[in-house]
Amino acid sequence: MSASAFAFLCGIAYLGLGVAGMLPLFLAPPAIDVPETQFTFLYGFLFGLFPVNVVLTAIHMAVGAWGIAAGTAAASPERFSRVVAVFFGALALMGLVPEFNTFFGFVPLYGHDVWLHGLTAAAAAWFGWRSARPAARDRRRALDRRQQRVAIHTERRQRIDDRRRGYEMNLA
Repeated sequence: MSASAFAFLCGIAYLGLGVAGMLPLFLAPPAIDVPETQFTFLYGFLFGLFPVNVVLTAIHMAVGAWGIAAGTAAASPERFSRVVAVFFGALALMGLVPEFNTFFGFVPLYGHDVWLHGLTAAAAAWFGWRSARPAARDRRRALDRRQQRVAIHTERRQRIDDRRRGYEMNLA
């Protein structure tokens, strides 16, 4: 899978999560013992698993839109993957620390959001920082080989009067 395919799929997934988070139909009410947030509009558990509110939903929709743009070559898919890896990695780590698991009361980052953001960060890091594909390196090497020319003095010594004939003779 390429970085652009990952960006496109990640964009569709997070845009879908964002749209679902805006619909109260998919939100379960939060339990009594969960940490409180300042933004209680659309605050609940998406599909009964992921704690969300309007701020986190807006973040998911923005990441989703950027991912679709990066997947369709309107933006750099590698840059998207690198930024998503760092951003969601930070969110996953913040969700593990009890003092920061609500990002100062703005965004709920605890519970199943930790592994969702952690897996997204790991996958994005793989696609963002992996080395260039070997096939791309081989294509570059073949292009360099085709651009090489036989030196003119060698052509004259071999009595090649036409460069095209000389190139064909060198291939044989």
